Amino acid sequence: MTQSIFKNIFTTALMISCIFLCACENDVEKVKNLSLKKTGIEEARMVTLNYTLGGKKKAILNAPLMLNVQDIVPYVEFPEKIHADFYNENGKIESILNAHYARYEQYKKIVNLRDSVVIINIEKGDTLICDELYWDRNRTGSEFYTDRPVKIRTKTETINGTGMEASQDFKNWHILNSVGTISVPASSFPN
Repeated sequence: MTQSIFKNIFTTALMISCIFLCACENDVEKVKNLSLKKTGIEEARMVTLNYTLGGKKKAILNAPLMLNVQDIVPYVEFPEKIHADFYNENGKIESILNAHYARYEQYKKIVNLRDSVVIINIEKGDTLICDELYWDRNRTGSEFYTDRPVKIRTKTETINGTGMEASQDFKNWHILNSVGTISVPASSFPN
């Protein structure tokens, strides 16, 4: 009887093993997808971000959509327009920025602005128009820069060029390769 019980247990175990072996079939693509890192994306709508420094308001940013992407290199993306007001020490708006797209690289502390980028200095009335612009917190005095074509409109003229650097308040700017005629008042020439 012991031999027949052992034989029945062995046969049953063998049959169950065969069932499991036949039933276990893995799709190679599904197995590969399990090992891939999933990107986490946090979404926020109708965003208003306040940036302060030392308790003073420095900028207010508004966007209809913000995506916080947790990838190998995390970043924040504004795919549906962005508007920012920059403030002076007295709490008044000194410059305005608009773009149709922005991406903030968190580790580099660099913002890439693209598609219809416009910056206006409220005091001077100067306006920058370009298709791509960078803002880098680490470039004190020339936070905004690009190597792409730019157009700057002042109260008296329009200056075109390629490449530009400007301070965050857009009071001081420099076109690297200007193109066209620039009016210079006679009083500016040496005697």
